[in-house]
Amino acid sequence: MIFNDIFGAWVAVFFTLAIFSFLYKDNPFYKIAEHAYIGISAGYWLSIGFWTIIQPNLLGRLWPSKEYSEESFWYSIYDFLSSIIPSIFPNGGIDKGHNMDLTYLIPLVLGIMMILSIFKQFNWMARWGIAYTVAIAAGLRAYGYLNSYILGQIKGTIVPLANTEYPIFHISEPSLLNNLLILLGTVTGLLYFFFSREQSGSFGKITRLGIYFLMISFGASFGFAVMGRISLLIGRFVSLIDYSSSQYHHATLWVFFLMIILLIYSAINDRSTSS
Repeated sequence: MIFNDIFGAWVAVFFTLAIFSFLYKDNPFYKIAEHAYIGISAGYWLSIGFWTIIQPNLLGRLWPSKEYSEESFWYSIYDFLSSIIPSIFPNGGIDKGHNMDLTYLIPLVLGIMMILSIFKQFNWMARWGIAYTVAIAAGLRAYGYLNSYILGQIKGTIVPLANTEYPIFHISEPSLLNNLLILLGTVTGLLYFFFSREQSGSFGKITRLGIYFLMISFGASFGFAVMGRISLLIGRFVSLIDYSSSQYHHATLWVFFLMIILLIYSAINDRSTSS
């Protein structure tokens, strides 16, 4: 077993147990793990976003290698940047298969204006970039949600109720009973949100059926989410068990007992201080 694997196991055990220590109370171990997780995640996604989006799709369209020319003033700027940061601006242009499109100067300028918001006197510049981003995202999301969540669900609820080719019942495939349940669930669920009429009498019984469909749907969604989290928890427990072996110098046991001792010492010290 090489040193990197053993060291990685000890680090993984520490951070896992540090997060679990929050079950006892908020403590320095949990804060260390929380700050490290947020900081590493921010740095990781910043790096991934830059090298997979900004550098190839933005800079790669402003200075593509296809149109590189040493006599161009635009590429003389690129050569200057290449002499400073060659890893981002390689010699001969950025080869990502794009053609030059100077309209990408607009998002570049808006992005720089958003970065300048770290200076108080330039806070107003960030509003242009944020407004543009929010407006574009709202337009794209509105179309996406309209197409998938509204039109798609409406199409999904238009099912035949008297198709002789379908069986009466099937656990997962289309069937007459399943189509009937889709119709009842859709209609009664929509009637439950019809607030212009008091939900009493026969109408109240119908809307109560809609509540049952909604509760079954919410329960299934919640159960699915819990199952996913439980599978992650099982994975961490399996890793802790593996790292407790002699192959990793009993990392789980040593880290666990050291954390317990330090937490007990911290609790005793806090009690004596408060008294």
